[in-house]
Amino acid sequence: MSNPGTSNSAAIENRAQLVEVLERGSKPQSEWKIGTEHEKFGFVLPGQDDGREPLSPPPYEPKGIGALLQKLEGPDWAPIHDGEALIGLAGQNSQKGRSISLEPAGQFELSGAPVVSLQETQAEMQEHFDLIRGPASELGIGFLPFGFQPLWSRDAMPWMPKSRYAIMRNYMPKVGSLGLDMMTRTCTVQVNLDFGDEADMARKMRVSLALQPLATALFANSPFVEGKANGYLSNRARIWTDVDNQRAGQPPLFFAEDFGFEKYVDWALDVPMYFVARDGKNLDVSGCSFRRWLNGEPQPGLEGLTPTIGDFEDHLTTVFPDVRLKQFLEMRGADAGRPEMMVAQSALWVGLFYDAATLEAAEKLVLEQPWEVYQQLRADVPVKGMQAEFPGGLKTLAKRVVALAEQGLRARVRNEAQFLDPLHLIADGGPTQAEYWLALYEGAWGGSVKPLFREAAI
Repeated sequence: MSNPGTSNSAAIENRAQLVEVLERGSKPQSEWKIGTEHEKFGFVLPGQDDGREPLSPPPYEPKGIGALLQKLEGPDWAPIHDGEALIGLAGQNSQKGRSISLEPAGQFELSGAPVVSLQETQAEMQEHFDLIRGPASELGIGFLPFGFQPLWSRDAMPWMPKSRYAIMRNYMPKVGSLGLDMMTRTCTVQVNLDFGDEADMARKMRVSLALQPLATALFANSPFVEGKANGYLSNRARIWTDVDNQRAGQPPLFFAEDFGFEKYVDWALDVPMYFVARDGKNLDVSGCSFRRWLNGEPQPGLEGLTPTIGDFEDHLTTVFPDVRLKQFLEMRGADAGRPEMMVAQSALWVGLFYDAATLEAAEKLVLEQPWEVYQQLRADVPVKGMQAEFPGGLKTLAKRVVALAEQGLRARVRNEAQFLDPLHLIADGGPTQAEYWLALYEGAWGGSVKPLFREAAI
């Protein structure tokens, strides 16, 4: 199986085709599913006798991430190549619908299959950890689900042989100061959720984009940089404030009452391109305008190429708002963390989105404040977490939101409400993951982050 590019080679003849790409995601509620994706950092297990530094990030090869993919390849996991390099696995048979992929520095990602219940989400996550633990251990590799690489510098991180990442690596420093940190030193967990129609999508977008900073605070789990506490509870979220603000953040038009598929298409067309795929290769067209290409205007690197639906679908994967629209909605505001917290992230949004009365109540709650309040909250929570200022208090907002999510889960009658228990504890004043680890760092660990690799490993 080859990686670069999507398969739809139909030429784009009009803008309506691009809108239709998104419209195809509309589904009746009976078909709504839950798709959870989570990333984790590899590290060299202590006690190896081959000269590798303990806790260091494993390279692609030898005895690294590429070797782990080779060990997993088999009847249930088909190879995905970028050129000659094995860069992922596509689930087959019992693993159908799942995929394993590599982030730029070898962060190992499972993209879960669309499932019906949170119990299935939890079981899938545990099955994945069980799948990789043995083969990884044979290679002397462990895994740490954490929001930001806690020990190693950017220069110490390896790069995976994935062509789109080479293009991004060259382009990122031109548009922001922290893009390479985002690529190599961050890990997230996200849940992908369905919508019924355009109006349902727009409502879910407004609610989730407004509440994404609250999710960042609740799931904050990245307080360390290069072995030290650096004053942030979610350094991963801080990184996203200066990656590429043309393609990231909370675009104001997403909050507008007339927001819909066309508005998203128009926004995406004006986000600079990264690449186009031709003949199994990704061509570097970074900085080009998809809109101008579509209009037939000359673009360097695109001479003689006709824009296709597949090109646009690829382009949609290169925009990074806090909530991303494809043929589903991706919640992108949370740090990777403990397994129960990553399932809780899915539970939060399923509870808010998949019961009509709860979603309506959540929208009314969100509309109590102007959008500017949520945009300011996004700027504040990387440092202050649940102590960030919010009218009436952020913990009060958290209690109201988590209570609504519980209402929504109970309406599903699937015995899922218990997955919100970790969030109830935080909303009631308990420590976030970041605060829990900081207390150990400042106390029992004596100012070292190295015990984290033992205590938080999966």
